Amino acid sequence: MSHSANEALFRPFKLKSLELKNRIVMAPMTRGFSPEGVPGQNVADYYRRRAEGDVGLILSEGTVIDRPNSKNLPGIPDFHGEKSLAGWKNVIDTVHAAGGKMGPQIWHVANTIASADYPPNPDETESPSGFVKPGEKRGHAMSEEDIADTIAAFGKAAADAERLGFDVVEIHGAHGYLIDQFFWQGLNLRDDRWGGETITERARFGAEVVKAVRAAISDDMPVIIRLSQWKQQDYNARIATTPDEMTEWLQPLVDAGADMLHCSQRRFWEPEFPEIDGEEGLNFAGWAKKLTGVPTISVGSVGLNGADFLGWFGGAEVNAKTPDLDRLVRRMERDEFDLIAVGRALIADPAWVKKIEGGETETLSTFSRETLGALV
Repeated sequence: MSHSANEALFRPFKLKSLELKNRIVMAPMTRGFSPEGVPGQNVADYYRRRAEGDVGLILSEGTVIDRPNSKNLPGIPDFHGEKSLAGWKNVIDTVHAAGGKMGPQIWHVANTIASADYPPNPDETESPSGFVKPGEKRGHAMSEEDIADTIAAFGKAAADAERLGFDVVEIHGAHGYLIDQFFWQGLNLRDDRWGGETITERARFGAEVVKAVRAAISDDMPVIIRLSQWKQQDYNARIATTPDEMTEWLQPLVDAGADMLHCSQRRFWEPEFPEIDGEEGLNFAGWAKKLTGVPTISVGSVGLNGADFLGWFGGAEVNAKTPDLDRLVRRMERDEFDLIAVGRALIADPAWVKKIEGGETETLSTFSRETLGALV
């Protein structure tokens, strides 16, 4: 591990009340080990190990708001109800006791299905226009009342996050789930104020969620929103095909109160607009920071050589023992983005951050599909 890598990745970072010891974030990765939506001691210990491993900021797996059919696997944790919130209180207390900082990612999956039998009643799922992918219907289009109740449920989850003692809150607005479906012209066919031809019009729902979250918590508690161009329904989908369109998409979210943008892409080194600044050009997080001026988190196959993040659905093993971090360090030295999120490498090895800092890469654990079968 070079001296410059240590300098780039292990600088402190401050945003409002959030103070981090380094620039490394544990990415929110669905695990599904919370029976009946309640995270137990095993979940608390899983996050504690990352705190002990010096992860700068831990983001929980997606945890769902209080709406019918808001989850697509039974073991996904809830962020509502007495038992689940008591479980999360134990998680954050455990993480803080180990010196960590953490935020929940709050989520609504819309009408996506993770397995053949869940959700049990796909016809009861909600989405902007009743489509799960362009041309494919599933569930019903949300009414004004559904939309108002959903926005309020996001706000309530954020208020609970602060009350329980979390350090930040992240809104899941990516990957083809509910908020992202409103952004996406392919699925948002509404002709009311929640739809429209322009990205700014379709960003209204996301902006109102951000506004509700911002209003529900203290001014100095940061709000993050996770965004992506790609969707699980279409890996090549794009919300914004030019920097101007990206500004029209992101600026309303920042104006609504988002303090940081978490910009998900499959490989962090891929340029967002290579036709403008070339193959070494800014990535999604780089452009988002340049256009809005707010801090950004990048993510995408960090520390892995081999299959990209969708490879694990096919069971691909990924070599994590020889992480090539040079490309990452170069971008971070240029301050293209502020933080870097690590997913699979941290699922496989809770001590990943310490090993990277200490140059002990030969002891890193390899990520494989089996890794997902337990909370390591």
